[in-house]
Amino acid sequence: MSHTLSQKYLSTRGASYGLSFEEVVLKGLASDGGLFIPEEIPSLPSNWESEWRNLSFEEVAFRIMSLYISESEIPRNDLEDIIRRSYATFRHPERTPTIELDSKQNLHLLELFHGPTFAFKDVALQFLGNLFEYFLVRKNQGKEGKDRHHLTVVGATSGDTGSAAIYGLRGKKDVSIFIMFPKGKVSPIQQAQMTTVLDANVHNLTVEGSFDDCQDFVKALFADPELNSTHNLAAVNSINFARILAQISYYFYSYLSLTKSPSFNKDSKLRFVVPSGNFGDILAGWFAKRMGLPAERLVIATNENDILDRFFRSSGAYTKNDANGTGVKETHSPAMDILVSSNFERLLWFLAYQSSDAASADARRKQACDSVRGWLQQLKTEGGFQVSPAVFAGAQAEFESERVSNDETIAQIRDTYRTSFPANLGPGSAKSSKTGGYILDPHSAIGVAAARRSIQRNPGAVHISLSTAHPAKFASAVDLALRAEDGYDFTEVLPQEFIGLEQRESRVTPVGPGAGWEQVREIVKAEVEQELEGKR
Repeated sequence: MSHTLSQKYLSTRGASYGLSFEEVVLKGLASDGGLFIPEEIPSLPSNWESEWRNLSFEEVAFRIMSLYISESEIPRNDLEDIIRRSYATFRHPERTPTIELDSKQNLHLLELFHGPTFAFKDVALQFLGNLFEYFLVRKNQGKEGKDRHHLTVVGATSGDTGSAAIYGLRGKKDVSIFIMFPKGKVSPIQQAQMTTVLDANVHNLTVEGSFDDCQDFVKALFADPELNSTHNLAAVNSINFARILAQISYYFYSYLSLTKSPSFNKDSKLRFVVPSGNFGDILAGWFAKRMGLPAERLVIATNENDILDRFFRSSGAYTKNDANGTGVKETHSPAMDILVSSNFERLLWFLAYQSSDAASADARRKQACDSVRGWLQQLKTEGGFQVSPAVFAGAQAEFESERVSNDETIAQIRDTYRTSFPANLGPGSAKSSKTGGYILDPHSAIGVAAARRSIQRNPGAVHISLSTAHPAKFASAVDLALRAEDGYDFTEVLPQEFIGLEQRESRVTPVGPGAGWEQVREIVKAEVEQELEGKR
């Protein structure tokens, strides 16, 4: 199978278009603050279902990625090698296995936590780390010292992106990575996973404030022309399109593995349920659906930080604060404690393009960019915006939304433990060996709670709920739910890799209270300078 001939990319806000995949990966964020999207969403070969049915995860990933990456940019053998190396680090032979959680209700769980940091973000960030390395090796061939292209990767994390990005880039040549996380608002295991990586090219910064503050710092650094010209900034957050691309693969792989089950009915409606914070994971599902994956609906599952749920319940009003005027709430699912879902901008662009009545594709494209730019400006200045009825109707046609409270999250962990006993789980599963009860992490529990509501409305549908992290990463929430349960022992679910992690030597740089992005910029410059001095 050959790659697509010339897939190009544009910014959702209109300043950049006609960009190559390499430019988009290395830039991360467009100069106008927009996010990169493909100029066209590719469609699948007509015989994809029969052709791909028995392929490995890596082979499915190659076929998807080939539709977005021109062979002139990454030759076939190179892309296959990048993909193979990216997933060789996973503990499960299927990489992202789908298990049956409840056969009576046709509820399945797509386990995405079998990578090195036990979170779904490994699927994208192992791949992105190898992509960065591939492009840098190519750029730096035959160059020495200061002539070498050095990449400064900057990211914000509410918990899982940070460690997954660090594990994807630690020790890699010609790249420094800076991860900002909100002080005291990631789980102890998540913090230890980041700060105990002592490679010289890894830098962790703790920020007083929320994840959104960290994300604002990242966006401000990308908007600084001077830093960009001297330090070649690159993004690891899901603002980087390569992350969305990698995640499309497991939607197809999960569907294909389900079609092999003797009980699978091709006429059943299929729904994916996705715990959503920054909207990247579910956006990958939307791309899969647009490419031709036969999913009837995508169900957004939010915690009490419910900006997306409120959008759907208020006919298209996207507002930072709820009716009580409150900002980010701290919940049992901290990776979803996000006020503004960055990737929603990408969906809005496509919905605006689709609902435009302009005569030509170019005019529709311009109109979509203008709409998005206007909405995002309103979000910045007024704290929210309202989309047109046509855009809202487009969103409603493909998505449903559910909000799951803190108490409901804990109740779902407990209920699943008591009622779900999946058989034949592979290595690293989240099942207690004493009782056989399945243990969900709080984010995955939000997905399952939302899936159960969707099942009540659509009893005949097949539901695949995404399990985004291993329960051991969120010990306090899991313990709160299960400590009174018979046979429950947290040490049983604790992976070997986590034992003693919090006691290891760690390294972190605090960003002082009241600091602005300029202070972060100076830290980045000083650390990169010191790192490069050490190599000279």
